Amino acid sequence: MESITIPGTDLTPSRVGLGTWAIGGWKWGGADDANAVRTIHAALDRGITLIDTAPAYGFGHSEEVVGRALAEYGQRDKVVLATKTALEWQEGSDGVVRNASAARIEKEVEDSLRRLRTEAIGLYQIHWPDPRVPMEETANAMQRLYRAGKIRAVGVSNFSPEQCDAFREVAPLHSVQPPLNLFERDAERDIIPYAQREGLVFLAYGALCRGLLTGKMHADSAFTGDDLRQSDPKFQSPRFTQYLAAVEALTQLARERHDKPVLALAVRWVLDSHPNAIALWGARRPDQVTPLDALGGWSLTASDLRDIDAIIDEHVTDPVGPEFMAPPAREG
Repeated sequence: MESITIPGTDLTPSRVGLGTWAIGGWKWGGADDANAVRTIHAALDRGITLIDTAPAYGFGHSEEVVGRALAEYGQRDKVVLATKTALEWQEGSDGVVRNASAARIEKEVEDSLRRLRTEAIGLYQIHWPDPRVPMEETANAMQRLYRAGKIRAVGVSNFSPEQCDAFREVAPLHSVQPPLNLFERDAERDIIPYAQREGLVFLAYGALCRGLLTGKMHADSAFTGDDLRQSDPKFQSPRFTQYLAAVEALTQLARERHDKPVLALAVRWVLDSHPNAIALWGARRPDQVTPLDALGGWSLTASDLRDIDAIIDEHVTDPVGPEFMAPPAREG
């Protein structure tokens, strides 16, 4: 598995990381713990050394599962644990709101350390910027945790370059985490060039666009319960038909030129187009990490990249980004 160094640290995670938003059960319809542990073990067996989670995934449950999986697997020193802070929820609520206050961060880090069964978090990230809290307060809280050794690297998720600059006036910043995949590329306009210019690693979440780029979806795929895709416009008519047509054409390109599945093409696009990127891959079952085996030993050519863009432009005539995922700010 390819690896990357997070500048300013001695962390060298794999360039493909396991994202546990699906394992936690938040907005994905629940998960079986034993199966989730086996999924994490299967990813580690294939060379994954970065696990990205958050308290908001299952309201703490995802972190507990990750902690259990690593305790059973061993080799903790070889795994970079990345988690997040600055969202909160209330008992009985199925939603979250932003809270990047120092008090919230200082409480959450202790909860995360306990759930993850670790003495230090590899990469600690502000999940979403909070317009109700001064950036100086948020950054100062992260700086204190960093200096205390409770976290080994500082990251932010869903931040703009301007917000990153404000944060860096107070605290170090080692990584950013924007959404990025073949269908959602807004980050290429601002935060990704910023990360490249400033020497930051970026973790690309949603590399498979919530399953669209697995090649396993079809026109009558249904999403029930609290599945996040029920509120994603890509999975609703008429856009769903457009995206499925694009996936079909991309599948043909991947097969004819590289004898690879479209899923592998989607992840290789993130890695080959962005040399400072880590692609986050979500999985809920052990068999869903098997396609990791198809990632190594090949790369997309310049011609491939041009033709991929042409396919998307032809089929997706009404594109939409990931804006629907943004949690609200607190009221009052």
